[in-house]
Amino acid sequence: MAAPAFDRSPGVGLGQSYTLGPLIAARVPVAYQREPEDPLYRRLRIFAADPSVSKLEGNVVVAEVPYEPLGDGLVGRLFDVRSEDWDPNTIWRRADLEDHATLLREGYDPSESDPRFHQQMVYAVASLVHRSFRRALGRQLAWGGAALSTGRLKIYPFGLEEDNAYYDAEAGELRFGYFQAENPAGRTQQHSHVFTALSHDVVTHELTHALIDGLRAQFLTPSGPDVAAFHEGFSDVVALFHHFGFREALRNAIRRGRGDLRSPQARYLYEIAQQFGRSGGEDRPLRSAASERRYDRTLECHDLGEVFLGAIYDAFCTVFRRKTERYIQLATGGSGVLPRGELHPVLVDLLSEKAAGLAEQFLSIVVRAIDYCPPVDLHLGEFLQAIVTADRELVQDDRWAYREAFIDAFRARGVYLRNVSSLSEDALAWKPPRKSIPPITALSFAELQFAGDPGCPAGPDEVKRQACALGDVATDPRYREEFGIAAQGDARLGDARVDLPQIESIRSVRRAGPDGRVVFDLVAEITQKCTVPRKKGQRGFSFWGGSTVIVDPDGEIRYTILKSLVGYQRRERRLEFLEDARAAQFWDLKNDTYVLKGAVTRLLHARRKDRDR
Repeated sequence: MAAPAFDRSPGVGLGQSYTLGPLIAARVPVAYQREPEDPLYRRLRIFAADPSVSKLEGNVVVAEVPYEPLGDGLVGRLFDVRSEDWDPNTIWRRADLEDHATLLREGYDPSESDPRFHQQMVYAVASLVHRSFRRALGRQLAWGGAALSTGRLKIYPFGLEEDNAYYDAEAGELRFGYFQAENPAGRTQQHSHVFTALSHDVVTHELTHALIDGLRAQFLTPSGPDVAAFHEGFSDVVALFHHFGFREALRNAIRRGRGDLRSPQARYLYEIAQQFGRSGGEDRPLRSAASERRYDRTLECHDLGEVFLGAIYDAFCTVFRRKTERYIQLATGGSGVLPRGELHPVLVDLLSEKAAGLAEQFLSIVVRAIDYCPPVDLHLGEFLQAIVTADRELVQDDRWAYREAFIDAFRARGVYLRNVSSLSEDALAWKPPRKSIPPITALSFAELQFAGDPGCPAGPDEVKRQACALGDVATDPRYREEFGIAAQGDARLGDARVDLPQIESIRSVRRAGPDGRVVFDLVAEITQKCTVPRKKGQRGFSFWGGSTVIVDPDGEIRYTILKSLVGYQRRERRLEFLEDARAAQFWDLKNDTYVLKGAVTRLLHARRKDRDR
């Protein structure tokens, strides 16, 4: 969607031209606001893992999905679940969750052979994941790509006949594939069909891609080895922590693993997409948080994402041990050594409750950290900085040392940062702007207009007003370098040219900490494209710069989290990656210029055997 330029006349305090991104003019879809007589939840049965796992392991759970009235089929405020097959001549039987008899029995029976359950599964899991993000971020969420204009993300449970599933930003949809299993896994027999829509982890993973795209549009541009790895690793992290929300499956894993979250008997907790991975020709899950991989920027992006997944799970296990040590001491008379045999049911309940509560906290911590990431070219170590900064803002008394656990876990996995003096909290936390920037009075909360809730702006005109107030300051020649912006003709750009800066988004947020502390802020993204032209001996390519801006309720700019276009070796590192063999998965050469091949997540999710050809 083209955005108009807002030209500013020269004058004191007024900046150069800039544009407003599509999100500025769009009305963010709002989850259904229940009426007084509405039920709180719609209780629907789903798989906690996938059809290959026994229901005796707690695999069939009743999910409490936020209630909303549903239109024809499963069409709500945020999702449009479609019954069409990848073949347009095939229409599967459509689910009806407004039918009273269906509601009374908690939805359709879990079944691989009933297409209505497939639709129920993707709707329920997508709703739960979306709720987790809303709670963590303290605001309503916008979709990216084509779904931004419609307000609904289309979901196709039978979207393609191949061993793949992906988010397509340009089409505004999720497509889940089905394929014949090469290896039997669990209750999957050889050559029977595997449906990715029936995997809790695959559905969660794909929806997370869509949610990240709405939060950081440039994260779908594979501009470096860590960007695609983050997309993959973070989506797996969200799936992993949702495992802990299903009580019976969690309790069973804690009991069988005797409280050890890394036990092979507790693999439900840390393995991602068991059936999908094992049915595709390899005798292992798709990914595992128990992997011992260390950071190496030459790794394939899924393997590098597994490093990120492992680091987050390492930190989680560390804090879990700290918080449950006293229970183990009490249960063992102070020895700390559990006797042989089954754990006492009360101990299993205590450990399960602690694990579930902690997983919810960790999920909120990592989701909140997205707001503190630079808008482009994310490095995994920078996500650690985002975690530390975001958590320090909200939780001042870190008595269980969550942040220390994250730092130690990333260090142990070999994730380090350039230009950071040490791995202390103070060194890792983002710093305020180097130059003093006057408060932007127009962005103080006294001037903002809301639609009843601080997480909901009054409308597109109000969002546009806020974006222009920020754009005027960010493009002011006195301050633009503090926002990662470069002027056309800057000698440091050489022969490259820059587009107008774009205010991608500006959002008000309300966050509540575990101690009841509430923090209000504005979070904005500014991006700018730089194009290096092709010429003799030089291939053409583009890269992006800009900043994430955090503004406090008084209009003070607390942080500008930069990726400047003229930063140290930005251009050189971009070209180095494009010329790397791994980039060929996403980038092609046309007229001696690097261009994307197509839908990034479809390319990203092609099975390894196809990627390696």
